[in-house]
Amino acid sequence: MNKTAVANQTDQLLEDIAAYAVDGEITSKEAIETARYVLMDTLGCGMLALNFPECTKHLGPIVPGTVVPNGARVPGTSFVLDPVQAAFDIGCMIRWLDYNDTWLAQEWGHPSDNLGGILAVSDYISRTRLANGEEPLTMNDVLHAIVKAHEIQGVLALENCLNRNGLDHVLFVKVASSAVVCAMLGGMKEDVQHVLSQAFVDNSPLRTYRHAPNTGSRKSWAAGDATSRAVRLAMMTLKGEMGYQTPLSAEKWGFEDVLMKGKPLTLAQPLGSYVIENVLFKIAYPAEFHAQTAAEAAVILHDAVKDRLDEIDRIEITTHESAIRIIDKKGPLYNPADRDHCLQYITAIGLIYGELTADHYEEETAQNPLIDRLRDQMIVKEDKRYTEDYLDPKKRSIANCVQIFFKDGTMTDRIEIEYPLGHRRRRQEGIPLLEKKWVYHLKTRFPQKQVDQIVSLCQNPNQLKTTTVPAFMDLFII
Repeated sequence: MNKTAVANQTDQLLEDIAAYAVDGEITSKEAIETARYVLMDTLGCGMLALNFPECTKHLGPIVPGTVVPNGARVPGTSFVLDPVQAAFDIGCMIRWLDYNDTWLAQEWGHPSDNLGGILAVSDYISRTRLANGEEPLTMNDVLHAIVKAHEIQGVLALENCLNRNGLDHVLFVKVASSAVVCAMLGGMKEDVQHVLSQAFVDNSPLRTYRHAPNTGSRKSWAAGDATSRAVRLAMMTLKGEMGYQTPLSAEKWGFEDVLMKGKPLTLAQPLGSYVIENVLFKIAYPAEFHAQTAAEAAVILHDAVKDRLDEIDRIEITTHESAIRIIDKKGPLYNPADRDHCLQYITAIGLIYGELTADHYEEETAQNPLIDRLRDQMIVKEDKRYTEDYLDPKKRSIANCVQIFFKDGTMTDRIEIEYPLGHRRRRQEGIPLLEKKWVYHLKTRFPQKQVDQIVSLCQNPNQLKTTTVPAFMDLFII
C-alpha cells in the first residue's frame, strides 16, 4: 500500500504515543522511585546553574514587571510566569551545565529536559484549580509524567537517528513534552495526536550549534526552547487548533521524506517504563556523557602522571564510534560549550587536576597552556566492541580506555571503564553520591533551613507523592 492510499489514516506512531500519554499505566515501583531521583537531581542541576550569569540573563518575564494570575513558579527564583515562559526558564537552567540525566541510543538526549514543561504546567494547573476551589495536582502526578516523558523521548531515540541528518535531539523533547503536558492539561487521545502532529511539523533545530566551527551556548537553552514550545502547542491545541493526520508519512511533504531520507519513524518497542529504569545519571562530572568514563579514567590516572606531565610522549584514548562522531575535537575551543563537548579537553582536565567541575570550562582554567599541549598528544581510536556494546540494549555501555606513554618507554596501566557511575549497573554505588550531589547543589542557592526542608521532603517518598505541586514549588522560592 502506497502513501497516497493511506493519506486519510493517522500516522500509527502518533496514535501509539497518544494512547500511552493519556491511558498508559505506570506499575513499576522502580520507575517511580527512579523518577524521584530524577526530580531531585534535575532540580539540583538547575540550582547550580543559577550561579552562572550567562544562564540567569535568559530568565524571567519577557516584559519586566509582568504579573501572571495563577502563574507558575520558577524554582530558585522569585519569578511567577505564564507556563510557556516558565517552561523555558526551568528547561534552560536544568540543561545549562550539561549535568542532568542522559539517554544514549541511535539518538542521544536528556529526558529530564522535559521537566521544564512538566513542572511549569503542573504548577499552573494546580494554582488555577485552587483559585476555583478545586483540588490541585500532587507530586505523584508529576512523577508519573516524568516516567512517561522519559519513555516517549527515549524509545523514539532507540532506532530513529536525527543526528546523522544534521537534526538536533531536542525535537524528541518537544514531542515528549507535547504529549505529556497536553494530557496533563486534560487533553484526550485525539488532542494529543493533534499536538504531536504540530510538534513534528514544527521540525527540529539544526545541530550546528553543537559542532565546530559553530559550537555555542544555544545548546544550553535549546531544550528549554523545545519544552516551552511544547507547552505553547498544547495550549493552542486545547483551544481547538486543528492537527494533521500524516505529518510523518505524507508523500514528498512529510517529515520522513523531507528530513529522514524516506526512512520511517518507528517505536522500537511498546511504551512502558524501560527508559527511566535504564537512564544514565551524571553523578561525578558535568561533561557530555560519551566522555564520562574517559573523565573517570583520567582522574584515576592523575596521581600516576601529575608529576610527569612534561615527560608524556602520547596519550591513547580508546572509545566508541558515537564519541568519535560527537566529541573528538582538535584545534581551538572557543567557549565553555565547546570545551564540555571535547573528549580530549575533558580527559586533559582529569589528568592535570584530578577532578572535573563546571568551573574548569571557564576561561580562567582554559588558558592553562598545558591543556592544549596534552590535547595535541592524544590519539583517539575506536574499539569495535565498545561500539557494539554501546548499542546492545542489554548492555548500553559507554566505554572509554585511557593509557599514558612516556618518553622513556614506560607507560601507565591501561584504565578501561565500560559503565559510568550513573549507569543502571552501578546504581547501588551511585545513588548515595547522587544524593550528595543534590544536597551540595541546593546549598549553592538556599540557606540551610530551606535546604533541610527540601531534602527532608524528597527523602520521604510517600510524603512527597501526596504533597501538592504548589506546596512543593513554594519550597524553592527565593
